[in-house]
Amino acid sequence: MDYPTSEYNEHAPYTSLRGQPSTAGPPIKLRRPLKVFSVTFASFIFLLSLVTLIINQSQEPLPTPNKNPSPSTPKATSFAKREPRGVAEGVSAKSNPSFFSDGVSYNWTNAMFYWQRTAYHFQPERNWMNDPDGPLFHMGWYHLFYQYNPDSAVWGNITWGHAVSRDLIHWFHLPFAMVPDQWYDINGVWTGSATLLPDGQIVMLYTGDTIDSVQVQNLAYPANLSDPLLIDWIKYPGNPVLVPPPGIETDEFRDPTTGWLGPDGKWRITIGSRVNETIGVSLVYQTTNFTTYELLEGFLHAVPGTGMWECVDFYPVAINGSLGLDTSANGPDTKHVLKASLDDTKIDHYALGTYDPVTDRWTPDNPKEDVGIGLRVDYGRYYASKTFYDQQKKRRILWGWINETDTEEDDLEKGWASVQTIPRAVLFDNKTGTNLLQWPVEEIESLRLNSTDFEEILIGPGSVVPLDIGVATQLDIFAEFETELISDSAVEEYDCSGGAVDRSSLGPFGILVIADQTLSELTPVFFRPVNSTDGTLKTYFCADETRSSKAPDVFKQVYGSTVPVLEGEKLGMRVLVDHSIVESFAQGGRTVMTSRIYPTEAIYGAARLFLFNNATSVNVKATLKIWQLNSAFIRPFPL
Repeated sequence: MDYPTSEYNEHAPYTSLRGQPSTAGPPIKLRRPLKVFSVTFASFIFLLSLVTLIINQSQEPLPTPNKNPSPSTPKATSFAKREPRGVAEGVSAKSNPSFFSDGVSYNWTNAMFYWQRTAYHFQPERNWMNDPDGPLFHMGWYHLFYQYNPDSAVWGNITWGHAVSRDLIHWFHLPFAMVPDQWYDINGVWTGSATLLPDGQIVMLYTGDTIDSVQVQNLAYPANLSDPLLIDWIKYPGNPVLVPPPGIETDEFRDPTTGWLGPDGKWRITIGSRVNETIGVSLVYQTTNFTTYELLEGFLHAVPGTGMWECVDFYPVAINGSLGLDTSANGPDTKHVLKASLDDTKIDHYALGTYDPVTDRWTPDNPKEDVGIGLRVDYGRYYASKTFYDQQKKRRILWGWINETDTEEDDLEKGWASVQTIPRAVLFDNKTGTNLLQWPVEEIESLRLNSTDFEEILIGPGSVVPLDIGVATQLDIFAEFETELISDSAVEEYDCSGGAVDRSSLGPFGILVIADQTLSELTPVFFRPVNSTDGTLKTYFCADETRSSKAPDVFKQVYGSTVPVLEGEKLGMRVLVDHSIVESFAQGGRTVMTSRIYPTEAIYGAARLFLFNNATSVNVKATLKIWQLNSAFIRPFPL
């Protein structure tokens, strides 16, 4: 096909991003608009977004005296070092204390804070949220439980929030499912998982932090299974059902998984821990009634040097097929995914392998990419993920927690913290045989409004091309890229670490999201093909947050990794933009990244979208289809 006319090359070079920003050239004309977006609707949304942010008053929970028979070793807390919340209580860091002594990082306005709230990602109306808990489908409703602080926008007083949805996108807030009110969970109703039994019963296992800060496992179940909303929950009177076994530290024993049924008719669960300070492990228990348990000898799996394993997940995937599997499925056409959230690094790792239901051992396909040392679930700001089997649509659904990268002082000022990812369908990639595929659930398409197509836009080396789509804060972007070599390419050793301004022969190139017109703030999502010294062509998929915000006390990083690209495949990405959240999927979901950004200029109507090519030796042709997305209007259930 012919390239577009030369007008697409008359723009400021991308290398201007190294220094002072320069204004990009005029926006290109739309290639094929499918619909005209309603001006009235856009104006309405804009006016709503200017509503004053409600500021919550911070309040620390008070300890409740009670009796607990389990001993524990108290931890010393250093207030001088401003230790992140949660660490002293035996869980991973849950906040980012300010680097500034007065807690002030930037002159934030209420309008800036309000813009950071997402439009279609799940988040509570206010206050703190972290790990997803016990997702399930029951009587026509999807249920999401989550770690929540009802009193403040920082971690503490952890309660189970509860929301329901018909389609995994439009959510209703419900009353709390469980609160910390017993000696075995008075310091927090922590992360847990749901198991659906063949007779229709639902059992929920969760970690409780006792009055003496011992991590124990507790059982809860619905008070009324005929209630589709599952509003009322009962804690088992005999709790806790599990306490730390010998050799396991009392604050390193948490996050029980969904149960799976073995060939002997007994249920298994696995719980994360560590031994000898550095060896990450998953303990295996078996049970017939979920109230009494037997600890099996050895571990489901253990990896030296990976430290404490939190939020372990364990589930099967079909080697060939497009459907998910029930957690108890096993057989010759099945692989098992073992995933752990590493407390030391705050990264979710997974590996593919084989599970032996007789010995209750899991073996990785590739020991060099074992849990904690190989593949990541998401290469960006992402943690504490959990899956569940959706029996309605026969699919495996993945949730993940997107935590904040600003300071807790800023979170207190704006009155809320943290978001959940868009639910993702998970499949085995039978084309590569080495990784999972993650893809936003199909229901996200219900939010699509107008769409715009751009075909074969030519982007010369060092060029930026504006895309005239109007407001660019809620988008679903599909982009494909082809390259044409115009000069000799070098053998190079590059990866994502240099960001989008680090030029090489074949990259980087991609899109700039949440950028202002002058490119003073921008977040590049890009590919970087590299002719490596070993004679192979590697392709990296990256996101660069380093110029995403002018605020100084915001954590900004370059994320990414290699992505498998098979012969004959074009380079393709899908990017979901939702105000301060950008979820990026490469090659059908083989590599995924989540970015958390806090712009000060590129907000509301000032947010723009661009293409860029910062390679030195290739022309890039880009073809895009872009949808504006509606809001999900998450709100309380009209009880």
